[in-house]
Amino acid sequence: MKTFFRWFMSLTLLLSLVVPAANAKTTDKTDAAKSKVTHVQIVLFDGFDLLDALGPYESFAAAGMYSSGAMTVQLVSAEGERSVPSGLNGPALKAEAKLDPNRPGIILVPGASGKPAGDSADAIPNILKQAMKTDLPGQLKKAFNNKEVTVATVCGGTLLPAMAGLLKDRHAVTNHLGMSTLGALGAIPVEARVVEDSPRFVSGGGVTSGLDVALYLIERELGPQIANAVEKLFEYEKRGTVWRATGNEPIEFNMRPKAS
Repeated sequence: MKTFFRWFMSLTLLLSLVVPAANAKTTDKTDAAKSKVTHVQIVLFDGFDLLDALGPYESFAAAGMYSSGAMTVQLVSAEGERSVPSGLNGPALKAEAKLDPNRPGIILVPGASGKPAGDSADAIPNILKQAMKTDLPGQLKKAFNNKEVTVATVCGGTLLPAMAGLLKDRHAVTNHLGMSTLGALGAIPVEARVVEDSPRFVSGGGVTSGLDVALYLIERELGPQIANAVEKLFEYEKRGTVWRATGNEPIEFNMRPKAS
């Protein structure tokens, strides 16, 4: 009986030492998970496309709501806090701060909204050219060089880093109207909804692809349960497989007969 009592007391003492330590480790992991916050900066420039910016903004904001603040989102501009007019004489949005390429997280660049072509001031090519005259290209270069930043682009927004020479030999997608221009600027155009060239550069093709880019990044950063909750909230399911330069390459079948 005494032997059993000594064994029982020894086991109790051992548990009293081990259990608090295990609980402390669990608490540490929980606190660490809570302290890891992914911050998203959505860049506004004169003539930006509202849907390109606001679709991702609402998605990231909802992800932050469902994750108790594990993701935050902010509207920024190259110049700092200001009212930024959208394209097609749309409403302006307020940039809350200056784009910070040194801040870890995600920087998302929307496209422009305007006439698809032409020499007028409200034509998309000229809107993008005006954005290139700001500090934005230099800030994007710093972001691409920052290993703690993921740069994401939506629709015509992919052309901005391409025009700055930042997408040479990188896989990317943009609006279908700009794919040839994307290739001429040194990028490798890929016909897909969302393209991940590397974990640090993700692009989306088409206006509504901003939702797909955002949902993919939410799933990547916070997990599928949060992404699924955002999908259910907005009653929208992420479209398309995210293209990456991995795995087996598909066989290309040329259905056109060769010219004699």
